Amino acid sequence: MLYLTKEYKFCAAHRYWNDKWSDKKNEEVFGDDIKIHGHNYYLAITVKGNINNDSGFIVDIKELNKIVSKNVISIFDHSQIEKDIKWFSDKQPSTENMVVFIWNQISNKIPSGASLHCIKLRETPTIFTEYYGPNK
Repeated sequence: MLYLTKEYKFCAAHRYWNDKWSDKKNEEVFGDDIKIHGHNYYLAITVKGNINNDSGFIVDIKELNKIVSKNVISIFDHSQIEKDIKWFSDKQPSTENMVVFIWNQISNKIPSGASLHCIKLRETPTIFTEYYGPNK
């Protein structure tokens, strides 16, 4: 089995806040991240599959780019995640939740007989989350 990773980037803002908690508890848990702030996110989409004998590729990158652009980048880029994306209305805009959202957006759309293997989302130089799907 071969694995191919394509990287993307987008910019988005968010803030952490739990309405069920007091102001003090929100400050204790989230610190300065209770304030709206942004990140330059780096997204890695890894697909797996066999080489297509005609093209020599696992996946048609142009098609993958269209899928990711339409179903991920156009939704996240320059958004305030928890306010602009309905799915996050009852979830924190963490990278942990973001990779699940991204997986759900594209897992059944991967072209050329390949399949989605992993979503990796880097929020800062020192924090990233990897997700291998709901059954892994």
